[in-house]
Amino acid sequence: MPKRDMQRSALWSAVETERTALLGELVSLNQAQWNQQSLCGRWTVEEVVAHLTAAASVGALRWLVSVLGTRFNFDLHNDRRLAEYRGATPDETLERFRRVITSRTSAPGPTVAWLGEVVVHAQDIRRPLGLSYIPAVETLTEVARFYARRDFTVPSRSTIKGLRVEATDGPFSTGDGPLVSGTTLALTMAMAGRRVYCDDLTGPGAATMRARYTT
Repeated sequence: MPKRDMQRSALWSAVETERTALLGELVSLNQAQWNQQSLCGRWTVEEVVAHLTAAASVGALRWLVSVLGTRFNFDLHNDRRLAEYRGATPDETLERFRRVITSRTSAPGPTVAWLGEVVVHAQDIRRPLGLSYIPAVETLTEVARFYARRDFTVPSRSTIKGLRVEATDGPFSTGDGPLVSGTTLALTMAMAGRRVYCDDLTGPGAATMRARYTT
């Protein structure tokens, strides 16, 4: 039987679930933790939270105006919107995030992409802080399948080209070639460009996948 993807309403419900889980972890952070470097480039934990708030606040038309205003410089676009939605203090940044928990506002793109946005950026925060929450396998499988199908905001499909990728804890599997195996979370994060998660993968294709982050 063909694999069935979640319906749009179920995807948005999953987005809300993942935002709520992250919010529950953020409320107890201290100042040093808010200032901790995340896995997302140069951004701190607080900046990642502000980015998630911006992503849930800027609709398609405003997103287009913002992108045009930066002449399609997406890094500058993200930085400007992050600055807009970051509070004067971590408490204010957290409160702004709290207000968008149920938001279904997004930039153009498939809903599963915005589920991936929350899943990946939440782990960008959790891994450096040593937080242990893991999204449901069903949620991660939806994101993993999406990343395996296309390069959207990250070269996820290109990263696994020519490899057989299989989850050890769920139904996700795709491709042909040397095997790469790991948890659905590790595979999802590795496809999203987080090289540190390659250390959690095994199989004859794992070294190939890891090497693609250095080219």
